[in-house]
Amino acid sequence: MTETSPLREAQQRFADAIPWRRMAAETCSLEQALGRTLHQDVVAQMDSPPYPRAIVEGYLVASKATAGASEEQPLSFEITGSVAPGDSECPTPAPGCAIEVATGSIVPAGPYAIVRMWEAEREGEHFRITRPFPPGFFIEEQGCDVKQGSVVMRAGQTLDPAAIGTLASLGIAEVSVSAKPRVTIFASGDEVIPYTEPPRPGAIFDCDSVMLAAAVTQAGGIPHQGGIQGDDFDTFVATARQALEQADMLVIAGGTAVAGRDFISDLVRELGDLIVDGVPMRSGRPLIMGVAGGKPIVCVAGHPPEALRGFLLFGTAAIDRLLGRETTLPEDPNAPAN
Repeated sequence: MTETSPLREAQQRFADAIPWRRMAAETCSLEQALGRTLHQDVVAQMDSPPYPRAIVEGYLVASKATAGASEEQPLSFEITGSVAPGDSECPTPAPGCAIEVATGSIVPAGPYAIVRMWEAEREGEHFRITRPFPPGFFIEEQGCDVKQGSVVMRAGQTLDPAAIGTLASLGIAEVSVSAKPRVTIFASGDEVIPYTEPPRPGAIFDCDSVMLAAAVTQAGGIPHQGGIQGDDFDTFVATARQALEQADMLVIAGGTAVAGRDFISDLVRELGDLIVDGVPMRSGRPLIMGVAGGKPIVCVAGHPPEALRGFLLFGTAAIDRLLGRETTLPEDPNAPAN
């Protein structure tokens, strides 16, 4: 049996503590659906294709009328009509007759076949064939891709361009998706200043907040800047508690320990349940996770590369859980390759 790594164990423990598909459903148009997550299964309201159609240019004939055709005994057919893409119906070929069809044109249901252009020796309005053609030859039957009433996409799927195209092909204009979680981001530390201010000795720019906001957006959330919080514990707790009233998730960068106190761990305990209090791995101490009223709290290091790494390992999985996405836990981007 494979031994579970401390990181994987911590990730799983945190994921298990986050409510699955917590976010409410909302309706979204296909034009706005890229990257959104389906909240419920999508059921086809029609067959696809919605009618039998030709998939090559040629001549529609009754399959049984071609029986016995050979090089020695070719059979002749008369072209008595035609159908083009967009026509609403196709004439039924009489015995010994054929209908000229184009790629994508509608054809009647039944035991018909299409004789491709290069398999017919045409002279005027007649052509000859030298072999039989089986029923359904080069015809797409109605519903061969999707049957009405079948599930075409499952809840939890993230919609990419191909999925949106599939939905449009079924005449689906709107879908039920999970609302994007609102994620409030805090930077922590008395020494941290906005990156838009002039630099000063002893201070460091807050690059974590804007970086993590981009990561939240990429993961499917809506970031909100909670601002820079100093090392005053009670003030930070009050501010974070107020943020949780509107946010679906908190992200805190930096401030793991202040004056010998487990500052962030204590803060998470004040807000809710502490789930992960550091991970026994390189740079794992600042990885502190909690849940307050079903809302995840993701705390990462203040050092920017480690802040992003921590979010990718825990924050993206938290958003996936809130949205109800069927995904696997992220791998450590800094792990050595096998």
